[in-house]
Amino acid sequence: MTISLDIQMACSSEEAPEEDSMRRWACAALREERVDAELSVRIVDEQESATLNQQYRGKAGPTNVLSFPFDAVTPEPLPMLGDLVICAPVVGREAAEQNKSVEAHWAHMCVHGVLHLLGYDHVGDRDAEVMETLETDILLGLGFPAPYSFPDTSD
Repeated sequence: MTISLDIQMACSSEEAPEEDSMRRWACAALREERVDAELSVRIVDEQESATLNQQYRGKAGPTNVLSFPFDAVTPEPLPMLGDLVICAPVVGREAAEQNKSVEAHWAHMCVHGVLHLLGYDHVGDRDAEVMETLETDILLGLGFPAPYSFPDTSD
């Protein structure tokens, strides 16, 4: 499998992962569904995330990850998978709120976004179950904890 990854740092973030990590997580999410893939990941601040979230989803405020699948009619299939926009401050805040490592949450957002680019969704209960099971299997395979079970922080 070959993946061409373009990472755009549109904000400063000390917690943003290295390109090799993002590539490994994206490849894990692709599994055998794609042999070759091209993917852009733009790491943004809350303002850009909020603008895009409002413009494309009609929702106010920033969000953790937005997925923009490549959707064009071409005479030959192209390896272009699409674009992910990940909001660094939201990912950091959610990791702290969920008592998980920032790296684990970045991996989850990358896997989650790539699955959306592949056509998976979580709008209905059944679709959510399928997608969450895939995410869990992929992240466990990468050595991260299950993404939807949060450690109990109460005493």
